[in-house]
Amino acid sequence: MPPAAGQNGSVFLTSPQTKGRLLVATPPLEDPNFDRTVIYVLEHHEDGAIGLVLNRPSDEALEAPLDRWIDLQTAPSSVFTGGPVETNAMIGMATTKVVVEEPIEHITPISGLIASTDLSADPALVAAHVDSVRVFRGYAGWSGGQLNAEIDEGAWLVLDAEIEDVFSDRPDELWHTVLKRQPGRLSWLALAPDDLSLN
Repeated sequence: MPPAAGQNGSVFLTSPQTKGRLLVATPPLEDPNFDRTVIYVLEHHEDGAIGLVLNRPSDEALEAPLDRWIDLQTAPSSVFTGGPVETNAMIGMATTKVVVEEPIEHITPISGLIASTDLSADPALVAAHVDSVRVFRGYAGWSGGQLNAEIDEGAWLVLDAEIEDVFSDRPDELWHTVLKRQPGRLSWLALAPDDLSLN
């Protein structure tokens, strides 16, 4: 399946726009909320950025009224921990059947076939437009300029996203998977130990 944005393997070392792309934490990242995380960026502008951690599935199952989405839920069928901000917020991500250029009822496109969906909507109405859904609790957020500064400091690699990243059926392996497919020496990071002094 083609990358959701750009060509796979593109890396920017100076404050790129990141919407629709991945932030891959570089080891070691001291904040335990983000150590070895892969984040999909939903928005990034001068006022700040918002993204979802893709590789933190939880043991939480969908409960009423969100259990109506179970039939559309992609495996693993649990609620994912999207980040430490607003942990009461539930966010739905979806793969659309065709590329959606402009928002339509209950669906907001992000990049390619990846969109967000309104979880308060009737899933039967959304099902006509999407193939699968994943639900996240909370999100990762940065204030204006904060994410750019962290990228410039080397805390994050900005890499192109593939649909399989956002909806991976092996999220626990995603950090390694994304790094391994990168060209050249960048792929070596996938083998980095937690304690770099051991390398």
